[in-house]
Parts: sequence; C-alpha cells; structure tokens
Amino acid sequence: MERFTVGRDRELDVYLAEFDVLGNLAHATMLETIGLLTAEDLAALRAELKVIYAQIQEGTFVIEEGVEDVHSQVELLLTRKLGDVGKKIHSGRSRNDQVLVDLKLYTRDRLWQVVRATQHLFEVLSRRSEQHKDDLLPGYTHLQIAMPSSFGLWFGAYAEALIDDVVQLQAAYRLANRNPLGSGAGYGSSFPLNRTLTTELLGFEGMHHNVVYAQMSRGRTEQAALTALASLAATVSRLAMDVCLYNSQNFGFIVLPDDLTTGSSIMPHKKNPDVAELLRAKTNRLKALPMEVTLVLSNLPSGYHRDMQLLKEILMPAFDEVLDCLDIAAFMLEHMQVKPNLLDEAKYDLLFSVERVNALVMQGVPFRDAYRQVGKEIGEGTYAPPRALQHTHEGSIGNLQTTEITARMQAELARFGFDQVEKALQNLLEA
Repeated sequence: MERFTVGRDRELDVYLAEFDVLGNLAHATMLETIGLLTAEDLAALRAELKVIYAQIQEGTFVIEEGVEDVHSQVELLLTRKLGDVGKKIHSGRSRNDQVLVDLKLYTRDRLWQVVRATQHLFEVLSRRSEQHKDDLLPGYTHLQIAMPSSFGLWFGAYAEALIDDVVQLQAAYRLANRNPLGSGAGYGSSFPLNRTLTTELLGFEGMHHNVVYAQMSRGRTEQAALTALASLAATVSRLAMDVCLYNSQNFGFIVLPDDLTTGSSIMPHKKNPDVAELLRAKTNRLKALPMEVTLVLSNLPSGYHRDMQLLKEILMPAFDEVLDCLDIAAFMLEHMQVKPNLLDEAKYDLLFSVERVNALVMQGVPFRDAYRQVGKEIGEGTYAPPRALQHTHEGSIGNLQTTEITARMQAELARFGFDQVEKALQNLLEA
C-alpha cells in the first residue's frame, strides 16, 4: 500500500523542498501575527527553516526512508530540533493547501526559468537573422519552390514565434502566481488567518479568494503550464524539422558541425543530424502532456482527490525536458553554418517568377495579364529570372523589423514582474 500510494513522491518532492521552506516561513510569520506562535517560537522556526533551506541549496537535503513526502520531512526536522515548537507550524493549514502553495511557487519559478531560456533562444535567432539578412534562401509552399526568402527571414520568423509562446507562458505564469495558502483542505479554517499577509510575503500577484476554488485550481495550473510548454515545444519542433530538412544533401542549405552530427556504422559519408532529430522527438512528445493532465482530471468533482498526486509526474519532468531542449536548440543555432549564394543555381530560376510579374505590373500591365504573360514565357522557355529583389515593406526580405520584434519581446517580458517576486522572497529569507 505504501509503495502504491506514495509512488514517486519521495523522488519528485525534492523539487518542491525549497518552496516548502518558503511556504513555511510565510505561514509561520502569519501565525505569529494572529497569536498562534510567540515571537520566540517564530525566531526559532525561522532560524531552523533557514538551515534547512541552506541544506537544500547545497544538495544535502534528503527525504528519509519511511517519510511520506517533503512536507513531512521538513516538519520532522523542525520537530527534532525544536520539539513542540516544530509541531505548532501546521496550525491553520492542511496538507492540501501546503502542497498546493508549493506547486504554485515551483511552477511560477520554473516558468520563469523557461522564459529566460526562451529569451536566450530569441536573442540567438535575432542575432543570426541580422547576420544573414542578405543570404537568400528558397521559400516553399506545398514543398514546391515558391518565392525567394532569406536566412534573415527564416531565423527572424522563429524569433517572432517565440514571442507568442512567451504570451502563453505569461498566461500560465499568472495562474500560478496566486496564493492558495489558508484554504486548508478546501474549506478554510476557524483560525483568523491573514491570507493577505502570506500573499504579500510570498510575492504572489493575488490570492485565490474562494477556498473551494483554491483547491479546484490544482490541475488547472499544471494544465495551463503544460499547454504553454506544448506551444513552445511546437515552435522548437518545427525549427528542428527545418534543420533536418535543410541539412540533407537534397537541400544543402546549412552545414552542422561535427559535434552536432553522428556517423553511420556502414556508410562512411554519413553525417546524421541526430541532435536535431532528438530535439524534434522530445518536443513532439511534450505536445501530448496537456492531454495527459486532461485525462487525469476527467470526471472529478470539486474538492481534493488523490488522483492529482500523479500530476507531479507529468509536470516536473516536462520542465527539465523543455529547458534541456531550449539549451540545445540555442547551441545548435549558434554553431550551424549557412550556405551563401544558394539562389544563383538555375534550378531556382522559377522562384523569381513573381518578381517578373510585379515588374510588368509596375510598367502598367494589369496583374492578370502580367500573370498570363509570365506563364507563357515559362512555357515557351523565354522566361529570364529577375534576380534583383526590391522588397521594402515591413517584415519583408529588405525590412526584417528586427528592432520592432525585439521591442515587442521586451514588452512581453516586462509584464511578468518577476523582480517584485524576487524581492519578496529575498525579504522573506532575510527577515
């Protein structure tokens, strides 16, 4: 029974340890203000909680065999050191709101880590976009050559895609950034708890006001976070697929360094893009996780249910995976080489057919007539590709709008307000 019900909690709860200490510090501070702890009790608890926090930061904190979870371990350590004072800290609290505040703090923190890693990938893409804005690239629709593109456009497109992913991360962050502490098992407490105080101490944007809904947010927070990660994963997956395609000999648009490829056991010429392929597979797998949460939560009525314990097994590894993928994607993009002068080859002549049509239109020929004329030239073999491009409008080959895209990203990043969170948590630890 213990093996079945505890599951992976001892392993996964180590992720929550630092946040459990932060929640304990805020809760103990609040208990002192309503008379459930003395000033001496609070001083002793603060001192010991900071010792535990230091152990966590050093990597020496462990959940002992026979201890169910991180909450029990922290309380056990407090009780061993402080006796009855350690036992008082659970007043006005349930395991339900304790684990929920830990998960909110954990999710908020990990989302911010993902945002920072996304920002780094964005900066790499933007830098390479500007670096290769004059290196042309075939553009495709239906996997048929369509119109001229450029590496500047290609890198820049994924940079701007990441802004929309950051917007979704921001929505998930705001759902995680609300305080459930004080909701107890979902029905509040007869103690005169000061939930506004713990909200401020932990740097939350606000609280979940209704104590029943505070518990109902369990699962919803995880689902929102994983939906945002899935959106980000979809962007990186598509980028990885482009890299696999562009690296192949039939395309030959980019060159990956040896460190990012592997050979074949029998074909000495092979340089396989295994890093990009694994990146594609790992991010594709992340896209399935919101549905896993949906299925765990299916048909659950209001209130807490043990089913929700399994959500940690979905959520926590996902953050590790996406951070790893963002890191390797940035490394890959920084070190790949692009091939110049690709469109000089005759096989790309037809990419410039629209340029020919537009040139005729500028001379006064109606568009439909110009379209038919160029089609006739192609059919008769008299078409001559006009390779000089005149793209000047916003977001085109000749006007990438990198500055505007960067400004938009900076505006979205500023909306998170993590500086205030960091300041609140620092104050809590230094009090």
